[in-house]
Amino acid sequence: MIGEKLIEPRIQHTLNRKVVNAKKGLYIPKTYQDIFSGLEKFMAALDYSGVKIHNLKRMSGGASKEQFSFELECDQLKKSKKLVLRMDPYESIVETCRLREAQLLKVISAVVPVPPVFAVDPEGDYMGQPTLITEFVSGVTKPTDIDSASVTGIGTNLGHYAELLRPQFIDNLAAIHSYKPKESDDLSAYVRPKPNTKEAPLYQIGWWSTVWELDRVEAYPMMKLAENWLIRNAPVCDDPCIIHGDYRIGNFMFEEPSGQISAVLDWEFAHFGDFHRDISWITQKLYGSWNEKGQFLVCGLLPKDDFLRQYEEKSGRKIDHEKIRYYEVMCAWMSANMCLGTTVKIGLNATNHQDLMQTWLSAGGPLFTNHMVDLIRGN
Repeated sequence: MIGEKLIEPRIQHTLNRKVVNAKKGLYIPKTYQDIFSGLEKFMAALDYSGVKIHNLKRMSGGASKEQFSFELECDQLKKSKKLVLRMDPYESIVETCRLREAQLLKVISAVVPVPPVFAVDPEGDYMGQPTLITEFVSGVTKPTDIDSASVTGIGTNLGHYAELLRPQFIDNLAAIHSYKPKESDDLSAYVRPKPNTKEAPLYQIGWWSTVWELDRVEAYPMMKLAENWLIRNAPVCDDPCIIHGDYRIGNFMFEEPSGQISAVLDWEFAHFGDFHRDISWITQKLYGSWNEKGQFLVCGLLPKDDFLRQYEEKSGRKIDHEKIRYYEVMCAWMSANMCLGTTVKIGLNATNHQDLMQTWLSAGGPLFTNHMVDLIRGN
């Protein structure tokens, strides 16, 4: 078991499972036959009859989960339904919980467009590994009419779509932060930090310091120094709200040519916390781009000052720039955590179907630590 910290029980459960999985050794990507067999057992457990699986295809993209699309035909559906399966390998760049993801998608679907949840196998009882199945949503994550060799979400040129997307991008973020869960909302896999306390940042520190302890491959004193700084300087969170955690370019889809956002994706990092955490993640330079005047654009959409001003106008919240700096340090520390620890460990142990991609991502570690040091120094 993992040592005692301020950490959500479901996160602790997921990280404990990671420890077990890491000992299994080489991860072999699932074959189509593996998926067919697992889906047959899963659908039978859901009491679907006359099940037929068509057009099973492995999906590209993503650096953490194995993804497949398929069409399901069964007696209970009037017509076949196109679905997307997301399944955990032994270890991922981010070790997260499919049950939490499924619960939040069901709740937040009343607020912003998300892929509808079809089924979840949180412990891998049928698929062999934890799995989430959602309905297929059409759209793209970057324009198809603009040449780009970039990784989705990093340095993406949105061209004329930026003007269409920017108001929706901010509207959806404000809507997420404004949603007050109802008593009927099942979010039992989450812990809600107490208002007017420091629990919100401390839960995040507990999560990510545990990941570092599990995944570091060599000593890196700056990581512990940053952790101590984050604990000492943890701000009070007045009103914890739903935080997406990875809200940025590349994690939403839009239709062409309308530019209408069709789904907000990748809710793995979601938690209840301080809205400044999302703002700080979004404004990282990694996820932005520069226009022809050399001006930095948040997520390739608009200048940072404009983004912050429009968020305040649409959300009714007042941004505290000291808290922004605090959570910028936290975001850089989290990113360094993944790049210096988890990706290297996965590459060494080959416990992920994309171990080469994980190794490539490890190169970002020094960039994040340098940024983290600059922020702490106030540069």
